[in-house]
Amino acid sequence: MNTNERCSCAKRPVSVPHDELIDIIVKSIHAVLSSEPDTKQPIEESGPHSQRIPLGISNRHIHLTSTTFQKLFGDRAEFESMRPLYQPGEFASKHTLTIVGPKLRSIPGVRILGPLRNYDQVEISLTDAVFLGIDPPVTNSGNLKNAAPLTLVGPNSSLYLEKCAIVANRHLHMPTSEAARLGVKEGDFCRVRIGGEKPTVFENVLVRTNDNWKLQIHLDTDDANAANVRDETFVEFLGKMGTGI
Repeated sequence: MNTNERCSCAKRPVSVPHDELIDIIVKSIHAVLSSEPDTKQPIEESGPHSQRIPLGISNRHIHLTSTTFQKLFGDRAEFESMRPLYQPGEFASKHTLTIVGPKLRSIPGVRILGPLRNYDQVEISLTDAVFLGIDPPVTNSGNLKNAAPLTLVGPNSSLYLEKCAIVANRHLHMPTSEAARLGVKEGDFCRVRIGGEKPTVFENVLVRTNDNWKLQIHLDTDDANAANVRDETFVEFLGKMGTGI
């Protein structure tokens, strides 16, 4: 064998059997992965302010008394449930109304929620209010002192209500035990944060407590759209307003 032939042989690549080559590649990948930090590990909670709270988006809806329901739907009408809501005992009924503002602009198909209550109330967003031509207060549910007027149109009759429309405060439902754990009480205001593509911090979130409730925050459609979120989202509890948290 001459010199050129020896050099040519030396340059030939070493042939590795296929199975052994696969084994080498797999072991190399495992080695790389084991050396990288595990970014999927859950973040440990470091106190009450890391609490994640499920979000419920509240679309426009109506609460009625039994008397008003009978006027709008007829004396023989029965108030029927369509599906349960998140909070125990509450449900979306099968019944809807058309709401009409003073400029005769209307929104059809506004659902009545149950059970029936001891006051008539229409909860809408600020966007709805502008369309209807009314100026409702941003207030707590049930506070109708300065509520705006609307006409409700049902299958049996229509009814003008001088004080019924409000924009409900963004609020947190929680049992009293959960409120105590988070360091808040009924009537307090707190802050929450929503992550995602348009991260947003909401302040003046009203705390409402009832031992029959499950933990959930309610935002109306305007607030939810501002943060670009839908249902099945969690918000981060940031603490009570005024605590500097």
